[in-house]
Amino acid sequence: MSNDPAPQPHAATLQSDLKQGIFLHTGWRSAGTWIWSRLRALDSVTGFYEPLSNVLADLSLAEVSACRPTMTSGHPQLTAPYFEEYRPLLQEGARGVPGYRKRFGTDRFASAPDAEFPALQAYLRRLCERSAAQGKVPVFKFCRSSGRLPWFRRAFPQAMHAAVLRNAASQFASGWLLNQQWSNPFFVAAPFRVLGLNQSEPVVRQAIEACGVSLPPAQPTSDEAYAMACEQYARTAEGNNAYRAFIALWILCALRLSDGVDLVIDVDRLGHSREYAAEMRAAFQAQSGLSPDFSGARDLVEETSRSAGRMAGIDGRSMRAVHSAALKFMASQGGSSTNFTELVREKMALANELTAQWR
Repeated sequence: MSNDPAPQPHAATLQSDLKQGIFLHTGWRSAGTWIWSRLRALDSVTGFYEPLSNVLADLSLAEVSACRPTMTSGHPQLTAPYFEEYRPLLQEGARGVPGYRKRFGTDRFASAPDAEFPALQAYLRRLCERSAAQGKVPVFKFCRSSGRLPWFRRAFPQAMHAAVLRNAASQFASGWLLNQQWSNPFFVAAPFRVLGLNQSEPVVRQAIEACGVSLPPAQPTSDEAYAMACEQYARTAEGNNAYRAFIALWILCALRLSDGVDLVIDVDRLGHSREYAAEMRAAFQAQSGLSPDFSGARDLVEETSRSAGRMAGIDGRSMRAVHSAALKFMASQGGSSTNFTELVREKMALANELTAQWR
């Protein structure tokens, strides 16, 4: 019997096993921008911020430098503007990132790709190829992709698909307080808009009914017109209904994540466990070769507890029933892994604790 050491994998083989890009699937106010910023800080990364954002339809070269975090955003300070990586694609005297279409900006929940998806796939592939030509790893930070996550996984199997998960109460509170304190209704309006534009999908209709959501009375004649109607609706929306709409969208996105991603980042754990932050860094290293430093994460659960007294207009005690209905809806759909289902239950239990403080 030979005592020769077992052959070691060649470096080129190890490199070929690594994912060739990262699709970071997040929700609004989920701390996804902070996660992305830690990846973007790496020299080997091209960090594309919100490649599905409708801002890209009209972005000009002159406006790129001004697109930075505001005092009220809660986003980390960035070394470059949000959309800096798109600058080489923009042309002097013209507006819009080539290949981008406004229809990309609304998430979809159909089981099969829609008619726009080939153009969306081609647009993202060009960004990937451009990064690869420069010897960089493309990292996309999305807020509008969770419903289409199964489409993206099939279309980009060579990429690492990572999801950011934050408990629903903290995530909602972040957007609700922005509207309450700074009259910014976008994050309150967004769930109404996404649900309304997808209400013809049976799974979306079931989530709306399960959570008892009342949608704006306007009919979605076009994406843009409906978005405007939802922003108007959000300015005076009853708080409990706004939360129910958020939960319906949150659980729909969780349902899509349950189909399987390469990594789930639990933001609630990240902020108070150095060991978990190290685990996440090691997971990225193993799958993509990138080693982002997550050690500076804030404890967002504790921040939500501190702000409970400012959560006006919502009877948090009544939200336990909504959380329960959302879990029952998810269970009725089947197919979720036991581990992921348990994680979602943990998030809802935490949301019960946090919303109980709202009066």
